[in-house]
Parts: sequence; structure tokens; C-alpha cells
Amino acid sequence: MDILKVILVSALSAVSLFIIAKLMGHKQISQLDFFDYITGITIGSIAAELATELESPWKPLIAMAVYGAISVLLSVMTIKLPRSRKFINGTPTIIMNNGKLCRENMKKAKLDLSEFMIMCRQEGYFNISDIQTAVFECNGRLTILPYSKKRPLTPCDMGVAVPDASIPTEVIMDGRILDANLKRLGLDTVWLENELKLQKYDSAKDVFLGLCDRNNKLTLFPAGTQPEKRQREF
Repeated sequence: MDILKVILVSALSAVSLFIIAKLMGHKQISQLDFFDYITGITIGSIAAELATELESPWKPLIAMAVYGAISVLLSVMTIKLPRSRKFINGTPTIIMNNGKLCRENMKKAKLDLSEFMIMCRQEGYFNISDIQTAVFECNGRLTILPYSKKRPLTPCDMGVAVPDASIPTEVIMDGRILDANLKRLGLDTVWLENELKLQKYDSAKDVFLGLCDRNNKLTLFPAGTQPEKRQREF
């Protein structure tokens, strides 16, 4: 009986944690601000206690609900009352401006030079002289604006007109044809089977992943171990 009780309470803990996380939104599992970080740790600790609390599981359950409700309430508050964002989430700090390091701002952000250099390298800047402005965001990430002469060349800089790119849609996954996605693209299985034959595939089962964009360009990744892909353009 005790084992069954542990299983049921653990399941209750997992379900409760999942529901609260869904209500709090994706922000809770992305880059966290200060309060989200504290809330995440606390709710996780309470959920662990709930999983082993056999006598009064409703107590940690209520505590989880309260922390979740506070987090949701603060999110709504920052949307409805923009002035409260500064107090709740903090403000970004300029660490580097016009190529010059702001030593006082680094102290305020509790960021030393070594950490700053690591963040720059993580963003792809090994030479900080390429950086015009660096901002330490409220979520702990470093946002970098390079000098214009150090930015990657774009078609706009060259005066070249290029068509907008589109996100490809999965039409085959692990050998299975996704009929709903094909229909959304205005295509059908007859078209797909013809394209499979043109690209020398016997059937969809030979394809690990198939992607199709809005221009009907089909890219196929074979189900075998060979790292190759085939595509047909129209």
C-alpha cells in the first residue's frame, strides 16, 4: 500500500509541475530573469518534497500553486504596468560603448573581464576591438553590435535582390508520409511518390527525413547511415 501511495503522489507531483510550467509559459525554460530563476528552483524543490510527502501531500501542492500564481501574476503585471519591469526584471547594462569598456557598469553588473571575454567569444567575437556596443541583458546574455565594417556582408549591401526564404515543412519523418503537411502545401501523395522515384527512392520508407519548401523544392535525407542528401529544384 505504501509503494502504491508513493507512486500516486509522485505522479501527482509530476502532473502538477507540468501544469504549472505550462501556465508559466516558455520563458520559464528559456533564459531566466532573477525572479524566474528563484521560482524555478523553489518549485522544483517543492515538487521533490511532494513526491515523498505521504501524509499531507496537499501542503506542498498548495505551495507550488502559490509560487506558480505569483510568477504568472508578475508576468501579467510587467505587461500591464511597463514601469514595473525595471523593478521586477531589472534593466540592461551597457558594458562597452563606442569601443570603450565601461568599468563602472561592469562592477554594477558584477561582471569581470574574464567573464566578459568568454561571453564575447561565445558570440563569435574573439577580438573585442571589433565590437562597437555590448549590452549585458537582464537574462544574463550579452548582446553585441559590431562596427559596420566588421559586420557580415549582406545582399542588401551589394544591391542584390534575393527572394525571401521560407521554412521547409516536414513531409516525411522516419519513413512515414505526413499527409496533413502535404495537404497544407497543396500537394498530395501522388506528387510525392513521383518525386521519390525521380530521386531514385523506392518508397518513403527509404527516407529518414523529407523537407519541402513553398517552391516545391524537395530535400530528402536517406534512412541509411550515409551522410548524404538529395534534392530536386523546380
